[in-house]
Amino acid sequence: MEMQLVFNISISFVLFLIIGQSFSLTYYTARFFHVAHAFTLTIAAYFLFFFYIQLQNPVWFSILLAIVCATIMGILSELALYKPLRRHNATPMMLMIASLVLYIVLQNVISILWSNNTQSVRTGGISVGYNFFGAFITDIQIITIVVCMALFTSCVLLLKFSRIGRGIRAVASNSELSNVVGIHSNKVILWAFAIGSALAAIAGILIAFDMGMNPMMGFNWLLCGIVVMIIGGVGSHWGLLGGALFLATAQHLAAYYIGSQWMDAVAYIILILFLIARPLGFSGKRLKKIEI
Repeated sequence: MEMQLVFNISISFVLFLIIGQSFSLTYYTARFFHVAHAFTLTIAAYFLFFFYIQLQNPVWFSILLAIVCATIMGILSELALYKPLRRHNATPMMLMIASLVLYIVLQNVISILWSNNTQSVRTGGISVGYNFFGAFITDIQIITIVVCMALFTSCVLLLKFSRIGRGIRAVASNSELSNVVGIHSNKVILWAFAIGSALAAIAGILIAFDMGMNPMMGFNWLLCGIVVMIIGGVGSHWGLLGGALFLATAQHLAAYYIGSQWMDAVAYIILILFLIARPLGFSGKRLKKIEI
């Protein structure tokens, strides 16, 4: 049972990590809570269902199409909604409310098109997976761990060594000063939305293959990603790793010793405790900012 607990923690850890990373990119640059990010995660799963199950396309082609379509929708939310609002000097609170409204509308569109029932993209029988010392792990769970860690590592390297990454870090530090030195903040924010949306789309597809999907799945996973970002510290990669591991461990230990109904409650309790005792998260560092 202890080994099974380790496997369960590992799967939640990598999913929390990649979702936290995807949300952190948009928050890091645009500086508001992009709640509709949850829709990107959800719609990727439903695009996969549409292309793979309903239209009977090959699985690899369906996955690629789902990622591209979900990423485009994430980019469109920035171009069609947030960028015009920023142009009219909208506050972060106004942007968050607009994002929440967008999410509610789009979630209901998913419910209308595919119903509120849980859907599955698995075409074969249910597999118990591989047995390791009495614990079981499936192929898709192994793929989830490998893919999420590879994506997280790639994203860290991108932010540290690429021109796009340097632009993201510059805009996150001070968007006005970035514009002065020739870094166009709107273009950088658009890149952040594109990368973050692609990461969320991949996470949604992996979740769909393992656990199925429903129209509200994205919001629950996004909340965990936000908790990970907050307790880890905004902009800290090591903080995200620590936050994801801490949250995954706490949730599964609570489920093991108390009951699975306490998993969500534990996340909120941890969030409240960190906001009170350590609001800057594990990293304990504020973002550097230089005023003009």
